[in-house]
Amino acid sequence: MGGTVLSKLYVVGIGPGAYEDMTLRAIQALEQCALIVGYKVYNELVRPHFPDKEYYETPMTGEVERCRYALERVQNGTLTALICSGDAGVYGLAGLAFELRGQQPVPEIEVIPGLTAATTGAALLGSPLTNDFAVISLSDLLTPWDTIERRLEAAAQGDLCVVLYNPGSKKRRDHLNRACQILLRHKSPDTICGLARNISREGQHHQITTLTELQYMEVDMFTTVFIGNAHTRLLNGRMVTERGYRDV
Repeated sequence: MGGTVLSKLYVVGIGPGAYEDMTLRAIQALEQCALIVGYKVYNELVRPHFPDKEYYETPMTGEVERCRYALERVQNGTLTALICSGDAGVYGLAGLAFELRGQQPVPEIEVIPGLTAATTGAALLGSPLTNDFAVISLSDLLTPWDTIERRLEAAAQGDLCVVLYNPGSKKRRDHLNRACQILLRHKSPDTICGLARNISREGQHHQITTLTELQYMEVDMFTTVFIGNAHTRLLNGRMVTERGYRDV
């Protein structure tokens, strides 16, 4: 990672939760930094492993404030890590950090990739993403629902495996059901699906179901949903999407 650079902001993907699922680059970045900026839940995940750091946090909707504070502290000479769960560039804050910095060359921003829920959840379920897939968030806080619907429709028409982030919350109890209704226009009701919740955290749970059953299930922001394609099979209790190696 090179020598310490005071004018650098590390935007770090810390993975799904467990220290063992953090990359070596992420660990090295956090070890170098004096300040760690993040959402409270993410700070609590890393604090036991980096107890000597200064921490700054904002609520879930304080992303802009979080990024601005991190950039300001870096500009004032504090080596800082802005942390995100999973990968910082997948529904994370890497893009926002670049936006807020704008066209100016300083401070330098280095994005440290991390394991995202699509890959860590897939590993729990088996191998559902062996072939082409789409990742779609069902949160309409930043993306209009009609845009989300168009993306779901396109993914279903292309028979892609689909990973759904943010499938539900207290305010969005029907979003997964609505998404399933769209997918069912083009996918079989018996399509193999899976859910993974609290990946690499306390209370980790996963299960395999069908698209028909999925539409009625209770999910939350800590759940990642996987919908198979026409080549997804249930093999000895595992969700596996065949790529076609044996047909070559």
